[in-house]
Amino acid sequence: MVGGIGVSGGLRHGMVALGAAFLLSACEEKNTYVPPPPAAVTVAPVLEKPVTRFLELTGNTAAINSVDLEARVQGFLTEINYKDGALAKKGTVLFVIEQDQYKAQVDQAKAQLAANQAAQVQAEAEFNRQAQLAKQDFASQATLDQARAKRDSAVAEVANAQASLVLAQINLGYTQITAPFDGAVTAHLQDVGALVGYGGPTKLATVVQLNPIWVWFTLSEQEVLRIKEHLARQGRSLVSLTRDVPDLDIEIGLQTETGYPHQGKIDYVAPQVDPNLGTLTVRGLFQNDDFALLPGLFARVRVPLGAAQTTVLVPDAALNANQLGPYVLTVSADNVVSQTQVTLGQLQADGLRAIQTGLKAGDRIIISGIQRAVPGSKVKVEEGTIVGIAPPAIDLGNKPLAKPAGVAPADAPAKAAPTVPPSAAPSTPKN
Repeated sequence: MVGGIGVSGGLRHGMVALGAAFLLSACEEKNTYVPPPPAAVTVAPVLEKPVTRFLELTGNTAAINSVDLEARVQGFLTEINYKDGALAKKGTVLFVIEQDQYKAQVDQAKAQLAANQAAQVQAEAEFNRQAQLAKQDFASQATLDQARAKRDSAVAEVANAQASLVLAQINLGYTQITAPFDGAVTAHLQDVGALVGYGGPTKLATVVQLNPIWVWFTLSEQEVLRIKEHLARQGRSLVSLTRDVPDLDIEIGLQTETGYPHQGKIDYVAPQVDPNLGTLTVRGLFQNDDFALLPGLFARVRVPLGAAQTTVLVPDAALNANQLGPYVLTVSADNVVSQTQVTLGQLQADGLRAIQTGLKAGDRIIISGIQRAVPGSKVKVEEGTIVGIAPPAIDLGNKPLAKPAGVAPADAPAKAAPTVPPSAAPSTPKN
């Protein structure tokens, strides 16, 4: 009986130990580490197309002609023949100063001229008569000389009277102030009845020509040297640039405008760099038929640097930056992620960013799911396409990540990862 009990207890202990070993082995199998699946990203080959390099600057608009209208003769202002701010054609009479005095001076000069002309006729006749008598020895040489002197004096008096008449007519003309060119006239500064022109010229208003219009801007010394190097690669020089000024294009945009909607031509380049400021002054000419440009406005200026060249383009959303500068995440043929440093070019009209160095044709970059990609790891690739979008209203410079560019997968937009409900989440096995 005692022996039977001992055998039964030993059997139970053996079965318990076997069950525990089985449970431990089962727990160890459930806790085996399973690596996560590769991150899903959208990848697209870099875009290549002809791109024109531009020099982007800032400048100001200025009127080609701006003239103050001034009263040059003294008198009371009798007429103002325009509305403040109105456009005036060249030759339009804008102000009139009282004319009675100046008309009388013209009449007086005409009368004096007529008297002098009559005296000249009489002196000319007397000289001819004395000359004829002298030939017949009926007049002395002294008498002939006196007749000649009177005739010459009469001729001079006529010339003097003619000059006086011209001066009187000029002064009469100054009583009418006309527009010297087509332009807008500012508000009048003197009212009808005011005495003007005393003690010197009196400013009445200003005429400003609005079409065409200038844009002035400056190039720094470094920019001038870069342009010189760029021209040298084309077999040109600054001398040829100055000679071909009318053929150089220029574009501008105002602060509230998108892009550079106004096109013009460079019409002046300063012959030397200002040694005090280290800048070169340049001027562009723009047609302004609709008066969209006003003198004194700030303008964003863009000057093309040569012909278009094939350039790599990427979306701004694909760019990141570290201490070394901007970079993109590229994907190799075996879907391994790499970090590639790049040199940025200019932002294009379609919102894509030109890349000067770092990428080449055929390189694939991550355009969606960048936050899930880790350099050195593999990813699950979904093929996409790089497309451009409308640029921001104002491009404030070549800054990375300034505006995300469009991303279009090959078949449809990338879908968000499905949400796993808490009840379906795997539970941690318990030992």
